[in-house]
Amino acid sequence: MLDFNSTAFASPSTFILMGIPGLEDMHIWISIPFFSMYIAALVGNVLILFITKTEAVLHEPMFYFLSMLAITDLILSTSILPKMLGIFWFKYHEINFHGCLTQMFFIHAFSGVESGLLVAMALDRYVAICNPLRHSSILTNSVVTRVGIVALLRGLVLMTPHPFLVRRWPYCRTNVVPHTYCEHMAVVKLACADISINSIYSLAVIILIVGTDVACISLSYIQILYTVFNLPSKDARLKTLSTCGSHVCVILTFYIPALFSFLTHRFSKHIPQHIHILLANMYLLVPPMLNPIIYGVKTKQIRESIVRLFVTKIN
Repeated sequence: MLDFNSTAFASPSTFILMGIPGLEDMHIWISIPFFSMYIAALVGNVLILFITKTEAVLHEPMFYFLSMLAITDLILSTSILPKMLGIFWFKYHEINFHGCLTQMFFIHAFSGVESGLLVAMALDRYVAICNPLRHSSILTNSVVTRVGIVALLRGLVLMTPHPFLVRRWPYCRTNVVPHTYCEHMAVVKLACADISINSIYSLAVIILIVGTDVACISLSYIQILYTVFNLPSKDARLKTLSTCGSHVCVILTFYIPALFSFLTHRFSKHIPQHIHILLANMYLLVPPMLNPIIYGVKTKQIRESIVRLFVTKIN
């Protein structure tokens, strides 16, 4: 049995991921819903990518952004689930030091990318509703590509310092990480040094990304609501608002678990550690699972494309 009390690792070549402290006996049972969510995320997001590529009716800015979101969700969920299942199923707790840094980078960078893509999707809804006649001329394929690249580069650039800051600290206390994955603060808390710069930079990046993105999304929807409520009929207002339903659901699915996980981790000392870890995992697994379901159910073009796909396969 793996000894989690090992200490004195001045420069560890590996870290030991405990899993969910206090719930070790339930790891097998906890893995079942996590594995189910991962399979649902894989199938749903791959299906979104496939029908967006094959269905000409979906070759529009909103669905291009949705494809970018699907790729990001696949990267996020795949960054944590295989290793987590290795811990739960095979008790494979070790992770290479550089592998830990790589996992940390992908998780935090692509969380930032996803937030940026939600802003891009809000921009698409704003242009489609407030400037419908110019939608195709404003959001051309080249503009959509550039917006996607900006969202990607912002996430990568802002999160690149994290692994370098983590790498510079000495780890003389222990190499045991009380988590299911290499979460940034869970790792740096093991350092026997002043980690204030990590805490300050991490908090600053979160405030910058979330603050900027939520402000942009809010401004977009204020303009959208202003335009919608100036429409002449109730049916026109409801029909226009319905085109935003999927995006609003995805925004809530992403930001509410993220905010709750962040606030409980930073400011609540009375919530048990296993609750923090479960919330952190749910934040990374629930949105990738729900996003394709939300768009598949609420978006007519995707719904019809999926039906055509399966009807064609059956016939």
